[in-house]
Amino acid sequence: MLWESMFDQITRMRSVSVTRYGICKLVVKKYHGTNIQCSNGEWIRSGDWVGEIHLDNKQVLEMSRSIGSDRAAIRTARMLRTAIQQISDAMENRPELANVSALTGITLLHRGIIRGLGFELHPLPSKLFTFISTYYLRCLLRMLHPEGKQRVSQNTEKLVPMMLMMTKQSLLEKHGKVGVPC
Repeated sequence: MLWESMFDQITRMRSVSVTRYGICKLVVKKYHGTNIQCSNGEWIRSGDWVGEIHLDNKQVLEMSRSIGSDRAAIRTARMLRTAIQQISDAMENRPELANVSALTGITLLHRGIIRGLGFELHPLPSKLFTFISTYYLRCLLRMLHPEGKQRVSQNTEKLVPMMLMMTKQSLLEKHGKVGVPC
């Protein structure tokens, strides 16, 4: 958790805002990477404002220790769904999020935790970033999951980080209140 605190401080320095939504932090910053065309035809280009989603690993660790890893995974997925809904509401109502063109994140948990949320999966932009992210996220999994060491060694080929991406338009269409009668 000491590393998490240091990472949090670095994140705050390289962003214009950090806001908590349930189990997530939304870090608003400029995207730096290769241009990505999303499934709805929109492009996310280097220099565009994005909202990076970061799970609160301390909460995940506490849940895993108190209720077990399987129940913690289910609860985390539910809490993530609620956080995405809160972020969608904020995107519609908060002026500081007006320029954000997409939500993004990096995760090893892309197989199960994001199901039904509307994110697209994209490969990471460079081999160096992939190497660093893989090492960091596998170490994090080893520490946060009670059977982390075993899971990492048994599922190494499946534990490849991916970039999650969802355009603001897709977020609002899937999770927004557009079209909901008052």
